[in-house]
Amino acid sequence: MKKNILSLSFVFLTFFLSYLHAQENNYNLLPFPAQFNGGEGQFVLNAQTKIVLTAKDALLKPVVLSFSNTLKTASSLPLTLATAAPATAKNVVLVRLNKALGLGTEGYKLLVSQDRVILEAATPQGAFYGIQTLLQLLPVEVFSPTPVANVAWTVPVCQIQDRPRFSHRGLMLDVGRHFMPVSFIKKYIDLLALHKMNVFHWHLTEDQGWRIEIKKYPKLTQIGSKRKETLVGHYSENYPQKFDGKEHGGFYTQAEIKDIVKYAQSKYVTIIPEIEMPGHSSAALAAYPELGCEPSKGYEVATKWGVMKDVYCPNEKTFTFLQDVLTEVFALFPSKYIHIGGDECPKDAWKQSEFCQDLIKKLKLKDEHELQSYFIKRIEKFVNSKGRAIIGWDEILEGGVAPNATVMSWRGTKGGIEAAKQKHNVIMTPNTYCYLDYYQANPANEPLAIGGYLPLEKVYEYNPTAELSADEQKYILGIQGNVWTEYMPTPAQVEYMTFPRASAIAEIAWGPSGPKNFEDFSTRLKTHLKRMDYQKVNYSKRILDIRAVTQFNNQGQLQVRLEKLDSDSKIYYTTDGKAPTTSSTEYLMPITLDKITTVKAITTAGAKFEEKFFIHRAKGKSYTYANPPAEGVDTDKKKLTDGQVAQSPRNNSEWVRINGKDFEITLDLGEVRPVTKVSTNFLKIIMNNVFPPNSVEIGLSRDGENFKEAIVQPVKYQLEGPWDILPVVADFKTARARYVRIRAKNAGPAPEGHPSAGRPTTIAMDEVVVD
Repeated sequence: MKKNILSLSFVFLTFFLSYLHAQENNYNLLPFPAQFNGGEGQFVLNAQTKIVLTAKDALLKPVVLSFSNTLKTASSLPLTLATAAPATAKNVVLVRLNKALGLGTEGYKLLVSQDRVILEAATPQGAFYGIQTLLQLLPVEVFSPTPVANVAWTVPVCQIQDRPRFSHRGLMLDVGRHFMPVSFIKKYIDLLALHKMNVFHWHLTEDQGWRIEIKKYPKLTQIGSKRKETLVGHYSENYPQKFDGKEHGGFYTQAEIKDIVKYAQSKYVTIIPEIEMPGHSSAALAAYPELGCEPSKGYEVATKWGVMKDVYCPNEKTFTFLQDVLTEVFALFPSKYIHIGGDECPKDAWKQSEFCQDLIKKLKLKDEHELQSYFIKRIEKFVNSKGRAIIGWDEILEGGVAPNATVMSWRGTKGGIEAAKQKHNVIMTPNTYCYLDYYQANPANEPLAIGGYLPLEKVYEYNPTAELSADEQKYILGIQGNVWTEYMPTPAQVEYMTFPRASAIAEIAWGPSGPKNFEDFSTRLKTHLKRMDYQKVNYSKRILDIRAVTQFNNQGQLQVRLEKLDSDSKIYYTTDGKAPTTSSTEYLMPITLDKITTVKAITTAGAKFEEKFFIHRAKGKSYTYANPPAEGVDTDKKKLTDGQVAQSPRNNSEWVRINGKDFEITLDLGEVRPVTKVSTNFLKIIMNNVFPPNSVEIGLSRDGENFKEAIVQPVKYQLEGPWDILPVVADFKTARARYVRIRAKNAGPAPEGHPSAGRPTTIAMDEVVVD
């Protein structure tokens, strides 16, 4: 990216970057520094370049050697390490400690001139982050694991003073659902370090697997680390659910954990282990049933996802067990914090337990929520007695939060805001911005994920201190991305879901508060992705995608607007069914369609797009509901006539749902017109309690009151089987009408044997096509 920047802070820098192109220097840094000044010219590294580290700065030797070795590997330059150099020495990279720098323990100062490079920091950690910036100033080939020829090894002239906004800049990885090998855990830590992130939250225990060796309780790994099989497809994809019949297991020995902790320390990454309690404990209960409220039940390691009703019983055996486990965890992890979970703890077992009900009375508690608070507070007291502190998910606020606990806010931002107002430390990780297991593009074209939709640009817009006063903001320790692995069975899939969205989180966590420029970020990101290419990261390329949005012009014509995040590429498209090339029509304005058309497009960056748009008499027409959907769903009444037909059961946003009632709409064509056919689609996701209607009545009317020419059709489908999209079509030969009414009869309560037996079912419908 071409920039010439003079004394601009990050806040104003991001606003102006895209306009300043006078200088031929590249500053594609990510995360971008807090304060940055560009300049003219480059520092050139060659065979005579020396890296200077004096004896008094010996603490920096590991950091300097890491930089030197990385550069040597890629460039083959015979870089030498010198212990002294004259103040006026040229062609040197000088790295030194400066405790008076005033940039904190993680800050650094980097000065690059045509003669020399000077990196200063108050601590080795600050120097480490300065080295990451220096590496990013070099050509991307510096990240190559093998020598690269014909590269000019230069660093653009600049002045940087940098320090992070937040002390907690983290990524979580769930290895309970799917075990990940040690080699990948180290690679994950490498990627954190590349992004100046400093916390690896390691989710080690789950219903589906216990992944940490505890010597005092060997059954945790002998039994708890293995599940007999795993759910096939999405949780709601098949009814009944299907399983693969293959055992899945794995755990980390204490020796492996010690090695990983040491490795992380070399990258200035702190590992915070998570031992879940009192919920998400099926694997532990399978190993030691006496820890549950019903030991004779026969607990098993969970084979499917979701929230399990079996949880730890708050008896003395459980507390002894957890204290023993945590004691061994303390010995492995030197981190100040231990994450104890505290989320998604159903109270069913406690409500049915005579022991728990007696304990509630004995402790004079109000209910089971206060019993959970008692549980967490008791664990916290033990953890505090060992000089550590707990982190818990925001459910620990229920029933009264433990006095010294740090809250990790995941259910949106509300829990974090509430905790900060109560003067509790908070780490913001709301699912609305930070859950990297959500789809990042059109679910129909993406690998299977848990659901939701979180594109890169939405992640980047997040401000962790929004809605808080200046005094309350000081309780926000930082931000974290969460990677839950229900649908990520391999390291490659974890990488695909995590990056580059984690790159956006890293920049939010590091850079000062203030306006952010996504276009500038995406430009820098494209260079950053080339660095990750050399590290063989299977990141998502969705930043290059084309997306379609429909709109209607003043004449009521359907227009297709093609959008992309990549501002540097061009779009070329066709509407005649042929494959587009760079000789096709360049996209410059919305495409107006007057018939059913398949739009195909490509970009010069290599992205492809294809979608069929339906032009029919009902497109853009208004309609009314007899039973309106839930608040916030289809509020502008456009989704059912927007010309875009739902493509997949995976994408909730494409469908309009009405729960427990008939789905009835009346559509106004605006005038009496010929109508030969009316069609629509219904969704079948039986596991999710979304049932097709029993029958559909489609009627026509000229006055909106008398619907005489109604066609009633039963909807035939098999209850068992995979999710599906079911079309309903009514053929009218020579009818004329202004109004079209569709009445879809609700299937009634879920049948016996269904997980939601007796509860109301939902109808989901999409595009109404009128020909």
